[in-house]
Amino acid sequence: MPYRLCHLSGQNGVRSTNDVTERSFQLQRGGQWFKSKSHDTFAPIGPWLVTPDELPDHDHVDLWLDVNGERQQAGDTSRMVFKVPYLISYISRFLRLEPGDIILTGTLGGVGLSFDPPRFLAPGDRVTLGGTGLGEQNCLCIQG
Repeated sequence: MPYRLCHLSGQNGVRSTNDVTERSFQLQRGGQWFKSKSHDTFAPIGPWLVTPDELPDHDHVDLWLDVNGERQQAGDTSRMVFKVPYLISYISRFLRLEPGDIILTGTLGGVGLSFDPPRFLAPGDRVTLGGTGLGEQNCLCIQG
């Protein structure tokens, strides 16, 4: 389960996002990302919208994700390949960004598919994620 930092267009704010992926839809049904990330309950955002004055250095935010209390992902936004201003500039070349649009900027290492053997979430698993100044999100996995 990737964890991404979410930026709103115009840099009006930052939120954490749980970028959920249904791997069976991605891997066993043609390998396309859109259908594996588009379910109604996927990509919960928050808990807060943090404005730039509340998070003055978005290039140095510690991010983490735990599954059932075990740290699975950890990192810092300073390691992002592309910085937020570049991403906004690049994306705006191809589509108009409106206030409130959301840009998911990338994921940390440690997604379940990268483990040997792969780790997949199951009903009853608890996913907790957060970031410095961004609050904490807590999700319980249920049977779909």
